[in-house]
Amino acid sequence: MRKEIDFMGKSKIFITISLILIAISIVSIFTKGFNFGVEFTGGSEIIVRFENKEVTENDIRAAISQISEEFANARIVEVRSAGDPSNVQKYSIIVPKTYEPDEKQKIQEEMEKLLSGKVVSFNEISGTAAEEIRRGTWTAILVALVVLLIYITIRFRFIFGVAAVVALIHDVLITMGFFSLFGYEINVAAVAAFLTLLGYSLNDTIVLSDRIRENMRRYRGRNMVNIVNMSINQVLARTINTSLTTFFVVFVLLLFAGNAVKPFAFGMTVGTIVGTYSSLYIASPIIVKWTKQ
Repeated sequence: MRKEIDFMGKSKIFITISLILIAISIVSIFTKGFNFGVEFTGGSEIIVRFENKEVTENDIRAAISQISEEFANARIVEVRSAGDPSNVQKYSIIVPKTYEPDEKQKIQEEMEKLLSGKVVSFNEISGTAAEEIRRGTWTAILVALVVLLIYITIRFRFIFGVAAVVALIHDVLITMGFFSLFGYEINVAAVAAFLTLLGYSLNDTIVLSDRIRENMRRYRGRNMVNIVNMSINQVLARTINTSLTTFFVVFVLLLFAGNAVKPFAFGMTVGTIVGTYSSLYIASPIIVKWTKQ
């Protein structure tokens, strides 16, 4: 018979690690802040297309710095679209400023002249629109947490819902802390990663909670620590297989995909790791503690 791993016996170690990571995340968020994308700050994004010409970020920066100070400090990211020929390069040039129509026309002409490329889009997001997007994003995350709490409370018990939401907050907070710490851009792709992370983390927690509930009925009167340990061991193979499959895919994306995909890949890479152990070492100890009381 395979020996069971004593997960609850090691829970204090992992809770301590989580508290350290949360502390680092909070310090980084309040000192460094976030590298918000143009969707959340407002500004302009210009996409320039180059054909049959090798261009680097440094080449572009050296050229557009002649336009204005904003462009000297612009954020430049290479982007790729499905179906683009191999001889085509596209770069996104982002500045935290919007322009009048005549200014846009002048900038476009100067940019095409300096870069010998084609401006294929010149999009702007006003400060007001950016504020609405930020507010909508936080609202979406909070609503998701509340709905998940209600769902798990109805499906299981209130404490299972509380444990799941605490684990989700833990996952998002640490993942956002890593975004702040490493300077990755928070854009729409990053928000998609946060919301996807909620689903993945919740899925692990629901599977484990279902097994705990089943074992509580089957082994009435048995020590709760033993029941939780047994339940984790029973779902461990499934949890590891699911998490590793996801991790390998998003980690490869992080290493080899273009810069436009990196925020999503980074969020999912960190979130998959954090979300896996939060189900085991954050949600489970809460259930044990509450049930004992």
